[in-house]
Amino acid sequence: MQDLPPDTEVHTTPSVIGEMEKYEDKRTEYWEHALKISHPGADTLKRVKDAAEKTRDLSRLSQTDMEILALALDLGATVLTDDYSIQNLAKYMGIEYKTVRLKGIRKLVKWKLRCTGCGRIWDREYKECPVCGSPLKTSRSRK
Repeated sequence: MQDLPPDTEVHTTPSVIGEMEKYEDKRTEYWEHALKISHPGADTLKRVKDAAEKTRDLSRLSQTDMEILALALDLGATVLTDDYSIQNLAKYMGIEYKTVRLKGIRKLVKWKLRCTGCGRIWDREYKECPVCGSPLKTSRSRK
């Protein structure tokens, strides 16, 4: 995946470049000729965040993850990712994605939040259960 054809364009966000530099990922050097760095539109980013709340992927996605999905929406581009939460939200939103090394998700998952203390199920994301204060755990919704 390090070698790209000379006429290839790779669109990404500044936050992805920041992550790559932070972890000393050398692909930026290999892909320098192909990289196009852009910011997603604010309205598109809000659409991605709203969709992530609906699928309950919001706590599983970083700001960078949401920015790359928003940029793909803005450009009508394909996302390259092995991250299952990015794939899940991309599938939900109709954004095309391709895996890099892993198989990828088989079907769309909607998560539920269950309190580890009192067992209540919540349809909103909280840091802890509003009733008893115990941690919330995500699990696949069977609906």
